[in-house]
Amino acid sequence: MTPSEFQRLALSLPEATEQSHMDHPDFRVRGKIFATLGHLDSGRAMVRLTSEQQQALTGSRPQIFAPVPGGWGRRGATYVTLEVADEDAVHDALLMAWRNTAPAALLKLHPFEEVEDDPLGR
Repeated sequence: MTPSEFQRLALSLPEATEQSHMDHPDFRVRGKIFATLGHLDSGRAMVRLTSEQQQALTGSRPQIFAPVPGGWGRRGATYVTLEVADEDAVHDALLMAWRNTAPAALLKLHPFEEVEDDPLGR
């Protein structure tokens, strides 16, 4: 997965926009951040998950997903190591982050199929 592929997936979600925050791209739904890309040379991105979602992904795919250190990570901020990530895993994580962030009215307009705690079915 490359940063541009992550960007494409993030922007494919309803009403997702790209802005910049602290000198790196972020992806928002109705003004709220659901994912970010690290500096292009870092090879990492971040998705905003619930603690339960984070535990499921980091437990099933630790080579791809890891909690962000400190308080942000304890609140669900999760690193994505792009070099080893596959499109399905990243898409599922982005969809979870988008659903966690989007307002209820928007979720009603876009009723995606529920994503399991382990989106890879393991």
